[in-house]
Amino acid sequence: MMRLAKRDALTETSGIAGILPGFAAFGSHARGWRRWLAAFAAGAVGALAMPPFGFLPALVLSLAPAIWLLDGTVKEGPSRWAPLKTAALLGWFWGFGTFVAGLWWLGAAFLVEADQFAWAMPFGVLGLPALLAFFPAFGFALARLLWLPDARRILAFALGLTISEILRGHLFTGFPWNSPGMALGQNLWLMQAASLVGLYGLTFLSLCMGAAPAVLLTGRTIRARWMAPALAAMMLLGMASFGFWRVPSEASATVPEVRLRIMQPNLPQDAKFNPRNRDAIMRRYLSLSARPTRDGTAPTHLIWPESAFPFLLHRDPASLAQIGALLEPGSVLITGAARMDEPLPGEAAGKFYNSIQVIDDRGTILGSYDKVHLVPFGEYVPKVLDALIRAVGLRQFVHIPGGFEPAEKRMTLAIPGLPPVAATICYEAIFSGEVLGDGPRPDLILNVTNDAWFGDTPGPYQHFAQARLRAVEEGLPLVRAANTGISAVVDPFGRVVERIPLSVEGIADSSLPVAEPATVYHRWGRFPLTATLLICFMALIVRRGHRRSFP
Repeated sequence: MMRLAKRDALTETSGIAGILPGFAAFGSHARGWRRWLAAFAAGAVGALAMPPFGFLPALVLSLAPAIWLLDGTVKEGPSRWAPLKTAALLGWFWGFGTFVAGLWWLGAAFLVEADQFAWAMPFGVLGLPALLAFFPAFGFALARLLWLPDARRILAFALGLTISEILRGHLFTGFPWNSPGMALGQNLWLMQAASLVGLYGLTFLSLCMGAAPAVLLTGRTIRARWMAPALAAMMLLGMASFGFWRVPSEASATVPEVRLRIMQPNLPQDAKFNPRNRDAIMRRYLSLSARPTRDGTAPTHLIWPESAFPFLLHRDPASLAQIGALLEPGSVLITGAARMDEPLPGEAAGKFYNSIQVIDDRGTILGSYDKVHLVPFGEYVPKVLDALIRAVGLRQFVHIPGGFEPAEKRMTLAIPGLPPVAATICYEAIFSGEVLGDGPRPDLILNVTNDAWFGDTPGPYQHFAQARLRAVEEGLPLVRAANTGISAVVDPFGRVVERIPLSVEGIADSSLPVAEPATVYHRWGRFPLTATLLICFMALIVRRGHRRSFP
């Protein structure tokens, strides 16, 4: 009796009714609309951990309530499967809150041509988050299936959501935007772990560390309350220490005789694709690019952003001649541009590609890279939905008849004077482990993009942070040209060498950092993470096998 009374007193003073009274109790006992609202709010708070805010404690404020809400499903309903159904609903509301708060800026794209697309804005701002929320719904259900009544439920939660994040990054063309790993992937020291485990490894670590403090309010003993948070703190300290050790104190070495110039025109999207502005746009590009350098040394490589022209550059000899006249002898221009193949017999027009083209000082196109991973509804309409979409008068955002065609596979781009280049266009840079082409490892990641669709919102900051993390994962420098920003040169450790802020017209002159040796993540890929997840899954399954009933 004395032992039981002591345990009850300990729970009363340091558990649910302790330091933060009622928080865990509300989560585990909430029912009806209060439960779903709490899940939505917890998910929404997590958006503050993402760029550009980077408020890391928001990860705890989002994930700990998710644990308590899942605790409340232990005796849910008359069916043995009722807890799984409730967990899936909790995951859906949590995910809906996460994606609405983290992706609301997508609505800005519908206002670029408001007369055509404004009516569809709710489908982008609410519809896409509603669909994406089915992934954390699956993750919550899987976590609940492996649930244990102690700190090991943190592991089950991290396992379930990590698997759902991997699925979100690959199914239906994939959309791994704002994966929980980005909470750690924007801090210079913490992001270095991506060189070992990549984005999804960071996601697993983020979920473990962010959810661990939940047991502070539910543990029955001092050890039960503090073991998981202490391990999480040690993991965070270990990551920071590894990052401090990995990032050198001196600047990265640079590639000899390479002088980069990135041009950021800061053109509004409604003007950028208007053919009537073609001459004014070209004059702007040429005048910005011709500005004198700080040291009087001409650039060897000039870089312009994605879809730079409201016309087909390769079919415009006058514009190619202007570019040739701009360039110094031996220098080249690397620019985004739409490209069209010659039509095949019986076709009225050829296929269009979103491309990067390399042009020399004679105005000759030396080579091209065609985008592989297109943006659904932005650059093309999925064929299975084409008839339905057009029936309601909708089309893809880009003014290309029939949309762009994807290239068959990713290829390394050869550019005179540069090491082999892993070219990426727009959001191709957000896909962890997929930015390099076939063949030998390149020495540079090039990303050209146009984020003008989204204005001065969190979207461009999030896009840049994800591209920057690719540099750390692969141990390669990143050179990025964006129409409205953020344009930058980033070294293989994620350090920003040069940067043009968002919504600023300007140029950035920089040397090119030398690539680092292949990272552990490049050599091993996701094998270490897969092995870790499998071991955790088997350990939880075996432990649950000792239980006689489904909780």
